[in-house]
Amino acid sequence: MSTLTVTTWSLEQTAPADLLPASPPAGDVRIVRAEVPSPEFSRFLYASVGGDVRWTDRLAWSYERWRELLEKPGVETWVAYDRGTPAGYIELDPQDDGAVEIAYFGLIPAFRGRRIGGHLLSYGVARAWDLSGRLPGRAETKRVWLHTCSKDGEHAMDNYLRRGFRLFDTKVAEEQEVAAPGPWPGARAV
Repeated sequence: MSTLTVTTWSLEQTAPADLLPASPPAGDVRIVRAEVPSPEFSRFLYASVGGDVRWTDRLAWSYERWRELLEKPGVETWVAYDRGTPAGYIELDPQDDGAVEIAYFGLIPAFRGRRIGGHLLSYGVARAWDLSGRLPGRAETKRVWLHTCSKDGEHAMDNYLRRGFRLFDTKVAEEQEVAAPGPWPGARAV
């Protein structure tokens, strides 16, 4: 099996004022929190958004493992809808040190290039900064961070930088190359 050189960048914001929000896109785009833990819906979002960029680490997860993640206090999934259709999502994962990781973020391929991504990222980062208001007993967020890599969409890094994230680490590693799985087995990756 062949290998692929993958660069992973870690980025962060260390104050709410670091966020540089994008303008909302035209049309009927809404962002709604998925408040009911649903492994089926979360797996749909993960596979649909990440299918063409080789998100594979969660594909083998059991229903129980998905449920455990979604029921972890403070984990939030915010979904962008374009005229009622799921367009993408951002998953927030709070950590004990006052940090909130943007564990996953992206758009379903058909919705990319329409200015939804910058808006969704802006909204999700703002929700990371105000997470303590929705999670009793949690201290204020001190840091919002994420990873992106060279396998992600071509505009991912630019979107993060334009929203005010700063690079704090870079790693290069060899990974086994896997075919983009698409949103479901046998689906054509767009």
